[in-house]
Amino acid sequence: MPLKTELSFISEYNAVLKDFLIHDCGISKRLLAKLKRCENGITVNGVQSKVTVKIKPGDIVVLLSKDSEGFLEGNSELDVPKVFENESLVVYDKPVGMPVHPSVKHQGDTLGNCFSADYPGVRLRPVNRLDRDTSGLCAAAKNPYAAAALQRGIEKIYYAVIQGSLKDSGTIDLPIARERDSIIRRVVRQDGQRAVTHYKAIAGNSRFTLLEIKLETGRTHQIRAHMASIGHPLVGDTKYGKGKKAPDSIKYQALYSYKLKFNFETDAGILDYLNGKEFKVNDVWFAKNGKINLDR
Repeated sequence: MPLKTELSFISEYNAVLKDFLIHDCGISKRLLAKLKRCENGITVNGVQSKVTVKIKPGDIVVLLSKDSEGFLEGNSELDVPKVFENESLVVYDKPVGMPVHPSVKHQGDTLGNCFSADYPGVRLRPVNRLDRDTSGLCAAAKNPYAAAALQRGIEKIYYAVIQGSLKDSGTIDLPIARERDSIIRRVVRQDGQRAVTHYKAIAGNSRFTLLEIKLETGRTHQIRAHMASIGHPLVGDTKYGKGKKAPDSIKYQALYSYKLKFNFETDAGILDYLNGKEFKVNDVWFAKNGKINLDR
């Protein structure tokens, strides 16, 4: 059965309903457009209403959304650790080798299948998408209201081990495009979309460097393509590593989503309580206590 999500708000002053929902409740224009097409999607004091109506103090506004498509078959045998969860959000610590979404080669073994087993009837809405072989924190909203709010205010921070020595900190501001003869691979190219990656060296030696990486944009394979473009591909990254050898113990790229931080520049409505909070994993599989550890 599709899950219905209902949110109630009480007006504290005279306002146009649309302005109240967007500015006070944190509801996106896109979501409002969807709710307007739903039966009883937007009601004021129990009566379906247009967003142009005027409301007054004490009026009760109810939004009703129903997930009607996009459900995956649940797989209860998948056990992915949760770092945080409440009625609006869950943050998983995704293992390496697990895709977020199903594909031709992956049916039933994805984070989406795990999510569907944990929350039957709820559509998966990942806030940050991770590659199959990138592990770490992956947040998913449980309803469209949370999904809309989280797209605007989440900071994604990674640990990575790269080939070679890289000192201090820096920013890579280079456009990324899809390689012309590939569906998946990305390259730095002037006709691509702007992509900005900030990095800071944490530890290293002559062979490898541990970086903390913050993304200003979120392009496909952004970290992997950017680091390869400056001659420092990720350790274990066979797609972008250009044949550079990793230790025999490394079977996947050394990239981990280790911290998610919430920084809402505007009122996030039902998720405003998360503002300033962060969730993180202190030790990852290739780094312990701030030092590189490639022995697995």
